[in-house]
Amino acid sequence: MLIADNIRRIVVTGPESTGKTELAQDLAEKLNAVWIPEYARQYVENLSRPYDYNDVVAIAQYQLAQESEYALKVGTGIIIFDTWLIITKVWLDLVFGNCPEWIIDHIRSSKIDLFLICDTDLPWIDDPVRENGGEKRKELFQLYCNEIRTFGFKFEIISGFGEIRTENALKALLKHGLKL
Repeated sequence: MLIADNIRRIVVTGPESTGKTELAQDLAEKLNAVWIPEYARQYVENLSRPYDYNDVVAIAQYQLAQESEYALKVGTGIIIFDTWLIITKVWLDLVFGNCPEWIIDHIRSSKIDLFLICDTDLPWIDDPVRENGGEKRKELFQLYCNEIRTFGFKFEIISGFGEIRTENALKALLKHGLKL
């Protein structure tokens, strides 16, 4: 996949119920950026059975197609990803013990400018799609941080409630030299 080098790519990621979608939408609005919404939730909500390995791989394929489609629309500017392949990789490894090499290759070759990892300081909100509250949410937070470090990406942990969370994310972008 070919994506122009003049696009800034920001990934908002983290465990379930940490405010990723709200933060990604807020940042996209404030930065006049393109927002790529999370697809996994929509996909799983529309299944009439439990998801399986092939479903998670299909979600990853769709995420890549979205990335290409939105990059062509943007041309230049900023893309805000509401989650990304790091979560998919961790999930495939954790739940199924296997992540396809093409996902790992794509992660390695990606030019993500910054990951904003949402801290678990927001209260857990249960819903039918969420599976990992409590200590599991903290464990997943560490797994995501470790994966991002392993691949050598820059990241910041974002905490705070509401507008403070958004302001902390904007400060992190400035800290990493991303012109707003």
